[in-house]
Amino acid sequence: MEDKVLLDVQGLKTYFHTFKGVVKAVDNVSFSLKEGEILGIVGESGCGKSTLGRTVIRLLNPTSGQVLYKGTDLATLSGEEMRKLRQEIQIIFQDPYASLNPRMTVRELIQAPLDVYSHESEAEKLAKVKNIMAKVGLREEYMSKYPHEFSGGQRQRIVIARALILEPKFIFCDEPVSALDVSVRAQVLNLMKDLQKEFNLTYMFISHDLSVVRFLCDRIGVMYLGRMVEIADRQEL
Repeated sequence: MEDKVLLDVQGLKTYFHTFKGVVKAVDNVSFSLKEGEILGIVGESGCGKSTLGRTVIRLLNPTSGQVLYKGTDLATLSGEEMRKLRQEIQIIFQDPYASLNPRMTVRELIQAPLDVYSHESEAEKLAKVKNIMAKVGLREEYMSKYPHEFSGGQRQRIVIARALILEPKFIFCDEPVSALDVSVRAQVLNLMKDLQKEFNLTYMFISHDLSVVRFLCDRIGVMYLGRMVEIADRQEL
């Protein structure tokens, strides 16, 4: 049976107006992403990689084009409709410390999406938090600790656990290992690969490191000056 297309991007444009004129951050980009696939996006700094990802998941609104998620154009959804869909679409940011509220404990951080979307009891939420912490390699006694008490790799595991707690289908990964030490980077990449297989996740993985996308991704797209200039299988590229 042919793999189902989860995401289909057609003619996507994201332009910004500045005092110097129009900046074409994403310029007529098209690609598709199948369920359970990992697509890497590479390119030099400033080429539009992160802007593309943020436009795809509607953190930024596109200037024009379509982002079809399971056949629904995300660009046409209202704020409330998009909020409901956030359960299936999550993001892992580049800097784990900046994306974690320093005043919240690990349990509060990971449980926060459940507090927004789930009507389960506190006991059921706690059980889910413990389960996902075990999956990402965090000990149960960490639940009462705060982000500043952890290393960069441990903080990124907290971010990954928070992204997975709602059992999403699609995760946009915005250079999630570039802020980590080289020794920790491999551990987090292996974790992400294992979780992707276990939960049949679909990743859009932004990176400037070819060795990272070679290890993790099925296909790789190359961006230059806001355009997708090449997209190919990992071995072919």
